[in-house]
Amino acid sequence: METLVKKIDNSSIELAAKLLNQGDLVAFPTETVYGLGADATNDRAVASIFEAKGRPQFNPLIAHIADISWIDGFAVMSKCAKKIAETFWPAPMTLVMNRSEKCPISLLVSAGLDTVAVRFPNHKVAQDMIKAFGKPVAAPSANISGTVSPTTAEHVYQGLNGRIPLILDNGPCKIGVESTVLDVRGDLPVLLRAGGLAVEEIEEKTGLKVLFPDKDPELPRSPGQLLSHYAPKLQVKLNVEEPIEGWAMLGFGKVKNATLNLSEKADVKEAATNLFAYMRLLDKECYKGICVSPIPNNDLGLAINDRLKRAAYPH
Repeated sequence: METLVKKIDNSSIELAAKLLNQGDLVAFPTETVYGLGADATNDRAVASIFEAKGRPQFNPLIAHIADISWIDGFAVMSKCAKKIAETFWPAPMTLVMNRSEKCPISLLVSAGLDTVAVRFPNHKVAQDMIKAFGKPVAAPSANISGTVSPTTAEHVYQGLNGRIPLILDNGPCKIGVESTVLDVRGDLPVLLRAGGLAVEEIEEKTGLKVLFPDKDPELPRSPGQLLSHYAPKLQVKLNVEEPIEGWAMLGFGKVKNATLNLSEKADVKEAATNLFAYMRLLDKECYKGICVSPIPNNDLGLAINDRLKRAAYPH
């Protein structure tokens, strides 16, 4: 598959929206870096992001929106979140909030956490594409995992040609570094990642002190860093070949008597789309614990096993 690179016009925006609706990936420009977008409500489309990037872990992704009003559908805004959003958005700034009770955003976007990271980009092309699509777009940077973030369409093409159908080309990004990420669930914002919006400007314009987790071990850290961060309440055992009496069995491949099966076809991509949802479904008091079939440690299997090891870590 040769990746198309399209200059910005109405037809290219319409094509991007069409591809997103089909569950495909689209690289698009923002004011920070180019993003690799997928339908944030489509588990399989989100899994494709990790596959295309060769991303070794299911790190939380950012859900991009085109209007603040969209937040009401999937996240809970604290007073702190509302003040910062109304002061700055659209901006190179991402806010981490609690997921709402019936949040339609894929659990893969949240990496299984009860939070969701949201950004309203200050870029007309990104806004036009998201509006045309009509739903939040999940997007990390549009590059192979571990490589330098892309600030031009050419950078994206060099890394992802043949892996995605479309790159929207709007020239170089203005800022060139990723967005500032703030945890805004409490009374004061906590800096999870420094980025395109300065802490000093946030404090000056809102009157809110920005807290730094590295200076205070009691403060929350960036999602995904704690070993037991993804743990269900029940004990988890890995690499179990056959069901254990009284335990829920999370199968993979041809496993007899599995309570739930991540993928009967032994498809790691399908397993990735089901992982977090199935773990939650099995985390019930009626079971003694959750045992999990062996998962091959290749492709998205690396990410699945990373999360399962965290889930099984003593807590």
